[in-house]
Amino acid sequence: MRGIIGMENTVLRDLTWDAGAGRLRFKDVPYLLIRPETLVAFQKALEAELGERAGELLARGGHTGGALSTRRYREALGLGVEETARFIVRMGREIGWGDFRLERLDFGAREMVVSVGRSPFAEAYGPASRPVCHLIRGVVAGLAEGSFGAPAQAREVECLAMGAKTCRFHATVRSG
Repeated sequence: MRGIIGMENTVLRDLTWDAGAGRLRFKDVPYLLIRPETLVAFQKALEAELGERAGELLARGGHTGGALSTRRYREALGLGVEETARFIVRMGREIGWGDFRLERLDFGAREMVVSVGRSPFAEAYGPASRPVCHLIRGVVAGLAEGSFGAPAQAREVECLAMGAKTCRFHATVRSG
């Protein structure tokens, strides 16, 4: 399926739907469609109950998805480490998580920078005094961990919800 500017969306092209089971799959991995507002309402309810800890819990969930996808698609598609990182970043864009861009992948420094324009999470969240794209932050940490072969962490250093032009995530291998 082609998008507005003519780029092919390989996820939509290869997405399968099992009508009997009510399931969507991409490369035999289950996916679901959900509105960003639904996830943001969940996030805001968690924040009301748990404060800043809510963001860490959401990031943990994103980390699981990022790490599983990195392993799964590397194995299933026979990709190298850098190819896998580029595939996951492209996939983020194709599944509607925003305009994902891999800005930096430095194996020597074990650092990764991913920017996300038009983050649907930040847009649905609205103005905020701190970064709000915790699921994406977790996905980037999981991707970095899969890319560098060691536990990684990510920080959202710019956020659209805080007035930045884009959301930007820096991931590094955890020290110690």
